[in-house]
Amino acid sequence: MVDEATRYSDADLAEFKEIIQKKIEKAQADLDLIKSAYMNDLNNGTDDTSPTFKAFEEGSETMSKEANSQLAIRQEKFIRDLKNALFRVENKTYGICKVTGKLIGKERLKIVPHATMSIEAKNLQR
Repeated sequence: MVDEATRYSDADLAEFKEIIQKKIEKAQADLDLIKSAYMNDLNNGTDDTSPTFKAFEEGSETMSKEANSQLAIRQEKFIRDLKNALFRVENKTYGICKVTGKLIGKERLKIVPHATMSIEAKNLQR
């Protein structure tokens, strides 16, 4: 078993689990919204049949779809990282820096619950 001083308590892990699950729910809702906009599910109007400034609108629409696609990719990665964090909570390795092996600060984990490195380790990368 892992020494208590080198991992968060079960109570702390339960608190982090709740934070992560809420973030996953919100991130999934945001992703659904982005995908909906990307797929034009909500647009059943006649905007695409109007001849006014058609070339400009098509270019803008294409750029918007590309931007939404990039947002969706980033959001999917964020959700994946959060799910990985949830897995680390389950196996009680959550909050341990992958570089230093020390605990990542609670405040950092509350803000960035999918963090795998402490601020100390991040600064070493620069």
